[in-house]
Amino acid sequence: MPKKGLNGRKKNEVWRIHSAFDLPQERFGHFELTDQQDGERLDRIPAVAGEIRLADRAYLQPERMATLIQAGADFVIRAGWKSARWLDGKGCAFNLIAELRKAAERGLLDCPIWIKPKRGTPLAMRLVAVKKPQQAAAEARRKARRTAQKGGHQLSNKTLQAADWVILVTSLAPDDFTTDDILALYRLRWRIELGFKRLKSLVGLKGPPGTNERSARSHILAHLLMILLLEPLVDELEDSPRLAEAA
Repeated sequence: MPKKGLNGRKKNEVWRIHSAFDLPQERFGHFELTDQQDGERLDRIPAVAGEIRLADRAYLQPERMATLIQAGADFVIRAGWKSARWLDGKGCAFNLIAELRKAAERGLLDCPIWIKPKRGTPLAMRLVAVKKPQQAAAEARRKARRTAQKGGHQLSNKTLQAADWVILVTSLAPDDFTTDDILALYRLRWRIELGFKRLKSLVGLKGPPGTNERSARSHILAHLLMILLLEPLVDELEDSPRLAEAA
C-alpha cells in the first residue's frame, strides 16, 4: 500500500499517488490520485477476500484494519511502540517495551495482543517482533536521535530500546503462518520499492510541467495509465535477447 508525493510548481502544491502493488504479479494494479489533504487509508482500495496486505506504520489504523478483516482479507503492518493503545487479553494496558526486554536474549517475540480503537471493541491481533542486527539497530538509534534533535524534544529511553526491533502487527493466525512466515512476508516490501524505481524509469514520472490544476492532473493520470498498460509487457521486455546482450 505505498504512496508517493509529486511536487507541482505552485508553492506547497503536492499530488499524492495512492497505489497497490501486486507482489505475485510484480506489477501495479491500482492507482488513485488526490491532493495532499487526502490522507493514507489501509482500506482505500477495496479488499479482496484472501489477500494479504503489507504496509508500513502509517497504516496502523484499527478501524480500517477491522474493515479488511470483515472483508476476509489479512495484513502485516509495521508498528512503532507508541503507534496504538496496546491491551492484553484481560483488557489491561500491555507494556510492549517490557515484553521486548524479556525477549531480548532470544531476539524474537510472537504473542497475542489487542488494539483499542477510538470506538468499539478491541481488535484481537498478533504481535511479531524481531531484534535487528547490531549494525541496523545502531543506525536506527542514530536516526531516532537525529529526529529528536530536529524536532527539539528529548528522546526517551523507551524509543531507543524499541529502535532495536522490527515490530509487526498481523491478523494472520500462528496455526497458518509461523513467525518466520510473517517476517518473510514483510521482507517482501523491498520489492515494492523496486517497483517504484522501475515505474520512474519506465515513464519518467516526475512533477507536472505546469501550474494549472486540470492540466497537472491530466499529465499525471496519463502517466499512470501508461504504467498500467506497460507493466504487463515488462517481463517480455526483460526476457528480450537484445536486452540481455545490452546488460
